[in-house]
Amino acid sequence: MKTASTQFTPVELRKLRALKSPWGIQKFLDSIPYHHAGTAWSPRMVLEKKMAHCLEGAVFAAAALRVLGYPPLVFDLEGYRDDDHVLAIFQENKHWGAIAKSNFSGLRYRAPVYRSLRELAMSYFENYFNLAGDRSLRRYATKPMDLRQFDKLNWMAHEKDVWFVAERLCEIPHTEIMTPKMEKMLTRLDKRSLEAGKYGRQ
Repeated sequence: MKTASTQFTPVELRKLRALKSPWGIQKFLDSIPYHHAGTAWSPRMVLEKKMAHCLEGAVFAAAALRVLGYPPLVFDLEGYRDDDHVLAIFQENKHWGAIAKSNFSGLRYRAPVYRSLRELAMSYFENYFNLAGDRSLRRYATKPMDLRQFDKLNWMAHEKDVWFVAERLCEIPHTEIMTPKMEKMLTRLDKRSLEAGKYGRQ
């Protein structure tokens, strides 16, 4: 059976263990540039290139969490007229937290204080918007996806894109967060909130 210790080299494992905690993983993702490319790099490639976009960041964070003793779970949020957002999620004392790579300041780390996945998903609502200022979060996955199911495909250290992760995420049913009536009542973000959310955008 393939594990983190068999897929990563000793040097790579030392780098991942040096992150020490979910917050350490988030700080690493915050320190590297946003990857503007249609790729799906494996965690090894992210570690090597020091660059990632949302999907790549979440898959990397899941691998790093696994090295630190957590299950490698990712969780999908779905937008309307917007990109999906993928999180690496973890639990502490039965409460959920998240790690994420994003070009928007409010769509990144969540401390493990959320009692359910719905609570966690809804914590992203106010900060999930498109460039027109529309509040765009509409659905969240009904369950996390455990990346250990892809161990035979070498998902942590593949030299090629791991699109099979994204494809499987799309197959998971998603739950609506609002009714059509509620959606019609949504307002656009005001200018201050819009600019705050885009702070640091690359």
